[in-house]
Amino acid sequence: MVEFSVWDIFRNLLLAARWTVGLSMIAFIGGGLVALLLLVARLSKAKGMNTLVATYVQVFQGTPLLMQLFLAYFGIALFGINTSAWVAASVALTLYTSAYLTEIWRGCVASIPKGQWEAGQSLAMSFGEQLQHIVLPQAIKIALPPTVGFLVQVVKGTALASVIGFIELTKAGTMITNATFKPFLVYSCVALLYFALCFPISLYAKILERKINASRQ
Repeated sequence: MVEFSVWDIFRNLLLAARWTVGLSMIAFIGGGLVALLLLVARLSKAKGMNTLVATYVQVFQGTPLLMQLFLAYFGIALFGINTSAWVAASVALTLYTSAYLTEIWRGCVASIPKGQWEAGQSLAMSFGEQLQHIVLPQAIKIALPPTVGFLVQVVKGTALASVIGFIELTKAGTMITNATFKPFLVYSCVALLYFALCFPISLYAKILERKINASRQ
């Protein structure tokens, strides 16, 4: 058993928390970019594209993130690519995030009155112009609160990356517990750090929602 003070435990967990934040940002930004492409594809009138994107979303929403992490970690290796836990976790969480953001944003676009689309058509706007100038500016305001709120789920989802060996906050907590035999203290610190990361995001999402609701009244 290694003797660690509370500060030693907390300091080491803070170092690991950087990787939790980094992985969360990669998954959220990367997932957002993929989701934007999928959203445009789903809204387009291309034959079969709506079904294809809907299937993609259902697959990732209908399977556990843990299984997706395993498939990314072991599946990439089948192509002869030497992958690390960092790469596999980034890929799996990016795809997972993209599926949920696609559905969130699709719902926000669907909430825009049909008359807005028709107004664009009456002005001889193309599909892209209708999205750019009429629909997306309105949908973005509606989408901000749930999008920011979903970031909390992404941050908490990074904890599962520990099962494929990625050393983030949860994995570091397990390693420190094995060294100190103080599971309650260590995991209490882990929980406190997750709360410190997630609570401000949740609070900001609620503030955004109140502001948007007030502006629409």
